[in-house]
Amino acid sequence: MSSRPASPADDPEDRLEGRVEALLGCLTLDEKIRMVHGNTKFSTLGVPRLKIPDRWLTDGPHGIREEISPDSWEPAGRSDDYATALPNSLGLAATWNPALALAGGEVLGAEARARRKDILLAPGVNIQRTPLCGRTFEYLGEDPFLAARMAVNYVRGVQSQGVAACVKHLAVNNQEIERNTIDVEIDERTLREIYLPAFQAAVEEAGVWVVMGAYNKLRGQWCSHNDYLLNHVLKGEWKFRGMVVSDWNAVHDTDEAVYNGLDLEMGTEMPYEDYFLASPFRAGILTGRYPVEALDEKVRRNLRVMIATGCLDSRPPGALAAPRHSAVALRIAEEAIVLLKNENETIPISLEGVRSIAVIGENAIRCHSKGGFGAGVKVMHEVTGLEGIMHRAAPDADVTYSVGYTADDLRSDPLARAVEAARRADVAIVFAGLRRALNLDDESTDRDDLSLPCGQDELIRRVAEANPRTVVVMVSGSPVEMNTWIDSAPAVLQAWYGGMEAGTAIARVLFGDTVPSGKLPCTFPVRLQDIAAQALGPSAYPGRDGKVTYAEGLMVGYRHFDTAGIEPLFAFGHGLSYTHFKYSDLELKFGEGGFPDVSFELENTGKRAGAEVAQLYIQDIESSLPRPVRELKGFVKILLEPGERRRVHLPLDMKAFMFFHPERRGWLAEQGDFRILIGSSSRDLRLTALFHLKVSKFEPLPVTPNGRFAGNSIPKREARRVNPEFEISIAAE
Repeated sequence: MSSRPASPADDPEDRLEGRVEALLGCLTLDEKIRMVHGNTKFSTLGVPRLKIPDRWLTDGPHGIREEISPDSWEPAGRSDDYATALPNSLGLAATWNPALALAGGEVLGAEARARRKDILLAPGVNIQRTPLCGRTFEYLGEDPFLAARMAVNYVRGVQSQGVAACVKHLAVNNQEIERNTIDVEIDERTLREIYLPAFQAAVEEAGVWVVMGAYNKLRGQWCSHNDYLLNHVLKGEWKFRGMVVSDWNAVHDTDEAVYNGLDLEMGTEMPYEDYFLASPFRAGILTGRYPVEALDEKVRRNLRVMIATGCLDSRPPGALAAPRHSAVALRIAEEAIVLLKNENETIPISLEGVRSIAVIGENAIRCHSKGGFGAGVKVMHEVTGLEGIMHRAAPDADVTYSVGYTADDLRSDPLARAVEAARRADVAIVFAGLRRALNLDDESTDRDDLSLPCGQDELIRRVAEANPRTVVVMVSGSPVEMNTWIDSAPAVLQAWYGGMEAGTAIARVLFGDTVPSGKLPCTFPVRLQDIAAQALGPSAYPGRDGKVTYAEGLMVGYRHFDTAGIEPLFAFGHGLSYTHFKYSDLELKFGEGGFPDVSFELENTGKRAGAEVAQLYIQDIESSLPRPVRELKGFVKILLEPGERRRVHLPLDMKAFMFFHPERRGWLAEQGDFRILIGSSSRDLRLTALFHLKVSKFEPLPVTPNGRFAGNSIPKREARRVNPEFEISIAAE
């Protein structure tokens, strides 16, 4: 599979735009209208006389969704819609390996092509503001830098296969509870520094072809037709030339949909011809309420994406559920696993001294790939944790299984049997965690708290009391509380939802065939109230009277924990290994731009080959505006053999030192001292150096034309302008 980055600009500018304009000139009014709204749940009508085919969209952040009925969410019942299930996106982020994001994107793109899909509605890059968000498992963690690096390669991988990626959900869709009504109040600096960077990188670096608007409002206006977000920021500042699609049933008004940057309306719950951008739009054009140029601009963007992806020409044939795709799924699952704790080298398990293994917990036999609504995948097979252990341990060890708990309740007999099985075994492995279901890890609902359901805390405590060699394998798409049992469990793995090869990956790590190298892409708190958004009360989360205020500002995730001095259960970037790494000899060398190339020695001092994720954080020692105590600005994953030593380089540029200045409307790096910190996590920092920035640097935001469609010269009609204060102003801190 090719790893070449793709974008609409791959087609020479004159040829691409010439084809767009030629087709646009041949379309009738009715043919144009049909291109800007859905005709089934996941398709739009084509124009056969011009050889423009029907266009098909699909869910699938972790694998291409099974086919559903044209007009409902019910499965279509087909036998040709199986696909590869990759680990969930938070697990992908836990690899800290952009090369795997590229490989995973290539798998998704190839399988989308094989299923004749044109647009993949992924990746999701919404920042984890609170771990309670039901779609945390679909996103890339709490840090905008890490999320951006993973998203860029994910998009490049998908689009290399002739399929348009769709980055979503723009913007601040950080909770599922009340997502269809909530109005987000957020200061401009926080929006720019925390919640927009991954979107911007997907547009400017990866050339993503499609952007999806969010369900919620931003400052009083729906995100799927938000003039500030879509016209000014996305299409104006970022020069986005692709198309904006609404989230399903996220459009509320024809006037705003016409003027505020939306290009394709999908999912509205009404007859397709009654969509806001269907017959009401057509009628408005015929009566003179809307200019035909407004429709032409939407059609132009739709055509541009169709031509750029090869939708009107030839494309790669794709491949479905290929062996190489399973290999990618296994590799991601292995690198995603995070070794949280490993007292006395409880793992890896050596079968030379182990004759009996007790596997406990419903998650040891549960298949997770199909859950999570739009994130679910129909797979031909999925290796469970129990299957993986049995395949690896047999015939050297006797493996028994006890359910211990069920999804409905914890009954004393299963608990007692599990404890007795643990007492009799040499090693006990408890598969605990969540599942992709309502009120746990799922779309449209948030969790009530961070606790494990079904009495699993008691189960883990009792098993650990019965067997001092207990390993907990946490299967979940988001953080959970562990404080009631973490001291008694000597070894803990965070395995996420590992996709179709989950059980194989877990077994390979448990028995030492793979050395764990995952790092946490989000902070695991001791308690829920340690999260800034939770501590600020209902107005900050889940909201009050239809509004939610991001009062914590920049202090999201580790930024809050580190700045406030709160001890996490496990820090952002944390992840242990079966080997050890030594950091030394930090140097700063300066290039032409005056910014440092940071280098240091990294040595594997243990007896096993292993990969380390070296992380670079920057601290602004004195700033005119408050800043977090440190922020991630670089990382690299390095595989080292035992005793191997390598010089690692992490070059920095001006952006690494900048913050957004709301009053000056731009990005500022101030003259002064910065501390550069290198280490194994945000709380395990091994090397430190001072860097003095000699002169201030300022990058103003691009000036975009007020009241105009970005990228063309069509004026809005004054009567149709909504919330003009957000067209021209940026909230000061």
